[in-house]
Amino acid sequence: MKSRARVGKIFTPHGEIDTPGFVAVGTNGTIKAIDTQMIEKIGLQLMFCNTYHLLLQPGTHVVKKAGGLHKFINRKSPLITDSGGFQIFSLAYGGVNDELKSRGKKKTDGSVLKISEEGVTFRSYRDGSKIELTPESSIEAQKALGADIIIPFDELPPYHIDPKALKESFDRTHRWEICSLKTHLKNPQNQAIYGVVHGGIDKNLRKQSCHTLSQYAFDGYAIGGSVGKNKQELRELIDYTAPLLPSAKPIHLLGIGDLESLLATIPYGVDTFDSSYPTKAARHGQLLTKEGGIKIKQGKYNMDFGPIADDCTCPTCSHYCVAYLHHLFKAHELTGYTLASIHNLHFMVELMRQIRLAIYDDVI
Repeated sequence: MKSRARVGKIFTPHGEIDTPGFVAVGTNGTIKAIDTQMIEKIGLQLMFCNTYHLLLQPGTHVVKKAGGLHKFINRKSPLITDSGGFQIFSLAYGGVNDELKSRGKKKTDGSVLKISEEGVTFRSYRDGSKIELTPESSIEAQKALGADIIIPFDELPPYHIDPKALKESFDRTHRWEICSLKTHLKNPQNQAIYGVVHGGIDKNLRKQSCHTLSQYAFDGYAIGGSVGKNKQELRELIDYTAPLLPSAKPIHLLGIGDLESLLATIPYGVDTFDSSYPTKAARHGQLLTKEGGIKIKQGKYNMDFGPIADDCTCPTCSHYCVAYLHHLFKAHELTGYTLASIHNLHFMVELMRQIRLAIYDDVI
């Protein structure tokens, strides 16, 4: 074995997930610029939706009335939802990139009103109404959505945090996770629940988190919280943390899915990754290729009448040329975003298939 990389399958009520696998983010129940039928055609096996956003709009009661999230968005393949914690605590501390740049000193908008043992009280970004989210209500919301894999309610402390405050957050988030698990087990509903490993970049806390969560009936584990300020810290943290988790259960890396990080952490045994990176890059005109990608807005592409990549079988490359895509982006036509997103998502699905083959062949 050249590394700890592994090939596996996750079985869910809505189908199998081959691992290592990329998980695209569909925040509001849709991957931006691509409809569900195209996503199924591309072969994306697992899609990530955000409980926080769906709770506020259209409301989990609406989704439940529609027959669950799969029926509401017309998706037949597996879904995973988060707890809502990431979005709420991003309001409290700022987004990950903003927090790193400001070293934790950026002022927030005051949307988070109270953090207590019971949960979090915050104001809706849509209408300013006051909402309380607890370990119990987060799980109940995810039950209403009906995803195949759900996440316990947890806190996302910033990278720049006082060690004492980190320890307080660490202890509280594990109490929340255990409470979430107990709520889930009252009505499993054929859903799997992943425990979320926390501790920031403190290896002792990460070890303690792995030990604590391993004592409970979680179906898999997600490595969350702040995972470093750069790629090197991320690699070191995953290299240390992944072997501490039960090897028979899947390991997910939350919010990380850029190509460099993905290729760097698969050898440590990570099974799935969620990220909006490929589709966000597409909307900014960055098209992914084996050679590193092209920036479609550059003038040199206005006379390129071939596909994005000669060996790509995606619907975009099969039917459209680079010059046309260049024209669409220069003309600010929305179709350009769709065609670019289709290509990038297909690229990620195919890349993961090739990585699985490479692991089989002991190349990785």
